[in-house]
Amino acid sequence: MMKRSAKIELRGLSLPCIIGIYGPRDVVPDMHILDLTLTIAPALVYISADEMTQVFDYDPLIADIIRIAESQQYETQEFLMAQIVKACASYAEIDAVEISLRKTPVFAGSGSLGVRLTLQPDDMILVRDNIIGDQTSTRC
Repeated sequence: MMKRSAKIELRGLSLPCIIGIYGPRDVVPDMHILDLTLTIAPALVYISADEMTQVFDYDPLIADIIRIAESQQYETQEFLMAQIVKACASYAEIDAVEISLRKTPVFAGSGSLGVRLTLQPDDMILVRDNIIGDQTSTRC
């Protein structure tokens, strides 16, 4: 038996942000594009009445994402993504997240390059408990 699930999908949102440190010969991206899939309870989608009180209101989350994107210049896409994930984790209705952020162009006016992160419900608990994302990494 397949478990019921519900998803909210945001696709192709061009973020108002500056990401990266570029030299004089580097290609500077024109856009950073966000794709976001949120897993929520099916009861927030399969509703009995056409009332906002029965659904997850994603407009405040989008406002949070825009505010985060505009708040500073970022060195990496990954750090901006982590801040967006933390914003998602602040909404109890969001059980899991898949986030993708890509920049374009990459070379000669073409191509896109991006990063994707998928966090399951157990991962979101760790984000909410500040266990993921606040650790220092060690590189080999």
